[in-house]
Amino acid sequence: MTDDRDDHDGRGDHDRDAGLAERRGLDEAVVYQPAEDSGLLAEAALEAAHGRVLEVGTGSGWVAQQIAEGRGLDAVGSDLNPHAAREANERGVEGVVADLLTPFRADAFDTVCFNPPYLPTDPDNEWDDWMEHALSGGESGRELIEPFLDDVGRVLAPGGVVLLLVSSLTGYDEVLALVEDAGFAAEPVVEESFPFETLTVLALRRE
Repeated sequence: MTDDRDDHDGRGDHDRDAGLAERRGLDEAVVYQPAEDSGLLAEAALEAAHGRVLEVGTGSGWVAQQIAEGRGLDAVGSDLNPHAAREANERGVEGVVADLLTPFRADAFDTVCFNPPYLPTDPDNEWDDWMEHALSGGESGRELIEPFLDDVGRVLAPGGVVLLLVSSLTGYDEVLALVEDAGFAAEPVVEESFPFETLTVLALRRE
């Protein structure tokens, strides 16, 4: 992935959103739309998801919709962005405004899917808008992966599975170390390489 951030000229939030969306090949300025990473996560979920499903960071709700329609499963999509929760609802998915896993009860889901914001971002060049929140993973690219892994075991029912998308931009081995520290075993489900990164969906299960 490329993300040219040096052309920030003090434009309004909407223009900045639109510019970043255009650079990422997205159609909408404030809600992350389906892209290559979304397709890989949906592919993995259609293979491995079962029971009650939560997609964290649902964006447009497209992945959760594929799970609900393709597998006939009850899927919930959560996102910090209220525009995303609304768009998920418009797709027929229960959209919830939530900061990661905070509002959900213990053992609530059999499958948890997450395509995290993972672009490593210089904090001096971050833009405080919804598209930035959808893409930026902080300086390491793992800023949201760490708290997610710390808490996902709480909401995961016995026998459940976590489907986590990982980019090589975030440090694959570093993410595997975090997974192990959280008490999960990881197995690659699908993987695809692109000019600037390799994307892998890991299936995580309690060891």
